[in-house]
Amino acid sequence: MILSCAAVLFDVDGTLVDSTPLVERAAREWAAAYGIDPDEFLSDAHGRRTSDRVADFLPAGQVREATQHLDALEAARTDGITALPGAVELLAHMNGLPHAFVTSMDRAQLKVRTDVAGVPLPPTVVTAEDVEDGKPDPSGYLQAARRLGVDPSACVVIEDAPAGIAAGRAAGATVVAVVTSHPLESLTAAHHTVENLTRVRTTQAGLHLG
Repeated sequence: MILSCAAVLFDVDGTLVDSTPLVERAAREWAAAYGIDPDEFLSDAHGRRTSDRVADFLPAGQVREATQHLDALEAARTDGITALPGAVELLAHMNGLPHAFVTSMDRAQLKVRTDVAGVPLPPTVVTAEDVEDGKPDPSGYLQAARRLGVDPSACVVIEDAPAGIAAGRAAGATVVAVVTSHPLESLTAAHHTVENLTRVRTTQAGLHLG
């Protein structure tokens, strides 16, 4: 299948980079300190900004400090971070197709994790600090399209999580889900699904899904 597009907007964690072991260890340590069930916290944390998920559990006055605490626990680790299958190869062969990263991580986390995984950063990145509302709000994808100078409806969003899929669709983009962090049945809101990025390559017209 060929998806014609003017640009590709990539989620990062779970789509290009796998930092799941690190994130889960940090979240479990953090949750214990606040008396929060770690499994409940993690059940809907992936793909969302840390501050947004923390706000689901703590009063507004505690969110900033608690978010900084969790961010610090994550920043202290780099073990287990790897590039997901096909990510580095695809990014190395974009053949001039404009692309951007849109992530729920902050800029410092993004830099560390992509460096460790060997994933090259494009000139255009939208991070947690750049938007007022995180995914599933479409702000990040809309901002990335605007920075690239393309219409959001002419973009393909590549995501791995339900919140990101919802954000991409709300932005008006075509959404391709990779089955790298969530079961297939939770990704049905995407327009298309592929096993991972080894199934995606660029063509003169846009993206080829294998």
